[in-house]
Amino acid sequence: MPAAWLERLARNPRNSGSVNDAVFGVRKELWPWIDGLMFAFAIMTQEWHRGEYVISTDSERLDLFFIHDFLSNDSYWAQGRSLEVVRRSIQHSLNFGLFKADQQIGFARVVTDFATFAWLADVFIKDDQRGLGLGRWLVEVITAHPQLQGLRRWILATRDAHELYRRFGFQEIGEPRRWMERANN
Repeated sequence: MPAAWLERLARNPRNSGSVNDAVFGVRKELWPWIDGLMFAFAIMTQEWHRGEYVISTDSERLDLFFIHDFLSNDSYWAQGRSLEVVRRSIQHSLNFGLFKADQQIGFARVVTDFATFAWLADVFIKDDQRGLGLGRWLVEVITAHPQLQGLRRWILATRDAHELYRRFGFQEIGEPRRWMERANN
């Protein structure tokens, strides 16, 4: 439990405060909030199996170079994206790697607050593995993920996969005039 961990830190003689004092600048009455926040960043690794394929949320399994190569060279939305940007985007997302045996063949990530909002991004399947229903399975797993239930809104952007996402309840933005963007190209 993160709150118990913080309490142990406060009681450690090397730390200056008591349990009621600030620990890393945070008072004890805020610990339940911090506990929830730490939970969001310490997502339990989950796996789903289908024959020889596995979807995993274990970011340690991800092949950063494979993901970067696909995004920066083969995708239409992330051409030229640097390795550092890909690394940071993975670090700050809930990631879903798709594997055939131990080789990564697909990827998707969700940027979320785990309470109200999720953005599904960077979804892809390696070209030679397309047409096998793996993209549909990947989106199914993501949208059914237990920590992503009850969100008020999901968003994504796609040029050519509208029919895939419609199967999972996505539709064109109902009131596009309310939405704005700031693009830094």
